[in-house]
Amino acid sequence: MAANAADPVATYREADDYNGVKIGMLTCNVGGGVGYVLGSAKNLDCVFNSTTGKQDRYTGVIRKIGVDLGFTTQGSLAWAVFAPTAGYHRGSLGGLYQGATAEATVFAGIGTNILIGGTSGSIQLQIISVTGQLGLNVAATGTSVTLTPS
Repeated sequence: MAANAADPVATYREADDYNGVKIGMLTCNVGGGVGYVLGSAKNLDCVFNSTTGKQDRYTGVIRKIGVDLGFTTQGSLAWAVFAPTAGYHRGSLGGLYQGATAEATVFAGIGTNILIGGTSGSIQLQIISVTGQLGLNVAATGTSVTLTPS
């Protein structure tokens, strides 16, 4: 049977473990700072790149409460972004995300953030993100990230 040229092309989108659809990636530059025994706060400058090629900018703050000792000069975060459906509306990633962080840095280091949240939980960041940073730091903290559309 010949295929009709007017037939729509089926698109397959893989769901994540949380029954969502990957709609893009969020990458953030993290400002440097000093970690005190009880925590730290650092500014974020983020760009969301959707799977359709659109970009959206966010600013924010990452706050850590717990053991956070040392200093970092710069860092970056990257999260896969999932939603219940394939649609995305400008500013949808704005909101509060909470969870935990573990980091180790001697000149160059990595960390893991486990964060859940967002605007009414409708769009969420991939549960685990990876951090890259420069400095001398060790952290095991409760963490919150607030994102605001730019």
